[in-house]
Order: sequence, then structure tokens, then C-alpha cells
Amino acid sequence: MAATLCAATLELRAQEVLTPPPPWAELLQAELALVSLRHTFAEVGVYVHDLETGFSVSHRGDERWYLASTVKVPVAMAVLRAVERGDFTLETPLRVRASDYVDGAGLTNAKSVGTPLTVRHLLEQMIIYSDNTASDMLIGLVGIGAVNALVEQLVPQGLERITTLADVRRHAYGHLTPDAAHLSGQDFFVLKQQRSDAGRLQALATLFRTSPATFQKASVGDAFEAYYASGLNSGSLHAYANLLQQLVDGHVLNAAHTRYLISVMERVQTGPQRIKAGLPKFARFAHKTGTQRARTCDAGVISVPQPVRDRQVIVVACTRGDLQSKRSDRALKAVGAALCKSGLLTDGKSHDPSCFPAARTVPPAVPGDR
Repeated sequence: MAATLCAATLELRAQEVLTPPPPWAELLQAELALVSLRHTFAEVGVYVHDLETGFSVSHRGDERWYLASTVKVPVAMAVLRAVERGDFTLETPLRVRASDYVDGAGLTNAKSVGTPLTVRHLLEQMIIYSDNTASDMLIGLVGIGAVNALVEQLVPQGLERITTLADVRRHAYGHLTPDAAHLSGQDFFVLKQQRSDAGRLQALATLFRTSPATFQKASVGDAFEAYYASGLNSGSLHAYANLLQQLVDGHVLNAAHTRYLISVMERVQTGPQRIKAGLPKFARFAHKTGTQRARTCDAGVISVPQPVRDRQVIVVACTRGDLQSKRSDRALKAVGAALCKSGLLTDGKSHDPSCFPAARTVPPAVPGDR
């Protein structure tokens, strides 16, 4: 059964079609098939690209997946592109406006209106803590059109339109009522504070002085699924891997800003029990996580120390369909472990002892990651 699933859902890619795949590629195929079989509560998609050999392994990586807050990486790219053009500097201050607040992780929401925050501070809050308010302040600085234009330039196919984080909520709740287009930051906090979907439906109805019976969908879950089906903030894992590869290859930013962004991604505090928890201790992971209702992602660049030059592997993985993010986290952790067990990160040594580390200390998850 595992072999059948493997053949049906995985494929190998290489820069040279006639080059035989390395042993790790076939082993990784089998390991990812097992991950999918063992975590049946959610669909799992994975795309892995080894920059050293040029080989890739895809498990449903060409399907469209909701990318959640991994879209904050191209926002950071657009910001740093503008810095390179001289539009502003990383030390340029932006003042918090009442319209900037968006619910979610990070500390920017604790800042009062008028507080000056530098571009550097906002960029690091956006990537390290997945701060939605910081993200939308930066999007407001460069323009959402500039973010999408950069993505289209770098990856012409496979990635859909990116929106602000506030508009994620407006579009999702918009499948309940068109009045959701007028939701404010304060409204988002009211909805976030509700402990149940029924409470959110009633709170939304109260905000617009109507009844839940008038809504176009029966539940919040139905509204979010309709939003995901729209394709906004979505794309193939293959296309997102291409975006990361262009960053690593230096095709997006100058050398200094490339190193800076990757170093910030290595400091990410969200999703500590996802891919990173399954990697061997010697591997560094520059990544960005994303979380939304019944959707989780983790995407980045794994670096393995080598005598001459670090080996770098791009991995993009997402799950969908399960409301319990902890279970999805375990599936993504298993993806990290699969990479190691295949021998890709251990000089071809499959199931190396380093792939089975003793319990490692992992910092607590940051609540509200989006």
C-alpha cells in the first residue's frame, strides 16, 4: 500500500533528466509516503530541493496550498528591495496608527498609537514572531502591489495574489457577509476573543446589527474553506521553493541583505515543534511558519555544515484539514525527521544515529502565530 501511494503521489525532478537519482531521493519518497499514511487526520504536502545535486522530491507539491504567514517572506524581500533602491533605510521610523492593528502574535499590538518603530524592528517582528500588525505596517510602506509584482517577477507561475493580513480576515468573513469588508482592527480583536465559532458568528452579527440566520454560510469553518478555495495567499509548494531558491542564490537581494534576511529567518520563534524539531542538532534552519484555521505550514532552507561549503536543502511543507494544530505540528516534525532518515542531511547515511536525538529542549510555541 505504501509503495502504491508513493508511486501515485511522489515524483523526482532533476536538472538533468538522464542523471540517476541519488539513493536519498528514493528513500525520502518512501519516508514521506509513511508520513502521509501515519498522519491521516490531515493532508500533507511537501516539496524538497537539494541545491547541491539539483534533485527534488515532491509529495503533492504541485497542488495549490494555503501558505498562511509564509507570505511574509516575500513581504520582507519587497521591503529590502526598497531599501536597496534608497526609498528608506532599515532605521527609518514608522508611527503606529489606529488602523494598523491586526490580531495575532507579536508585541506591536501593545504599542500605543503614535509609537515610532523602525523598519528593522518591524521586519524582525514580522519574521521572528509572525507579527501581523508589523506585517501590515510594512505592506503599507511598500504597497501590496509592489509585493505581488516582485513575486510575479521572480516566480511567474504557481503563486497566487498576496493580501494584507487584515484582508485575510475580511475576505474570510466576507463569505458570511459582504459587510465584513468594513471590519476594523478593533473588530478583529472582538472576534478573536470569542471562545467558540458560535460566539464568533453572534459577535459578527452584533457588529453589523443583524442575525446569524442572514449569513451566506452556515459556519465560520465553511466561510474559511470558501476563502481558501479562492486562492488568495496560496500557491504550489514547488513555486514557493523556487522563490526561496532565488533568495539563496542571490537573485533577489544584494549579498548583505540576503545574509541579513536569512539570519533573521534562523531566529524564528514560532512553530518550534514543526520541521525544526525533526532535524538533527547540527542542522541550521532559516524558515518561516504559517498558521490559519485548519492550515499549517513551515518553509525554509536547511544548512548542513560541510568542510568547504554548507550543504543547503530547501523544504516547503503544509498540512490542511485538521483543526488541532498540535497534530499538524507532529506531521511537520515527521517531515523533518524523514529528511534526515533518507540520508540527505547525513552524507548519504540513512537512519544515522543523529536522526534520533535524545529529547531536545524546544522553546514554547508563540501563541497566535498566523
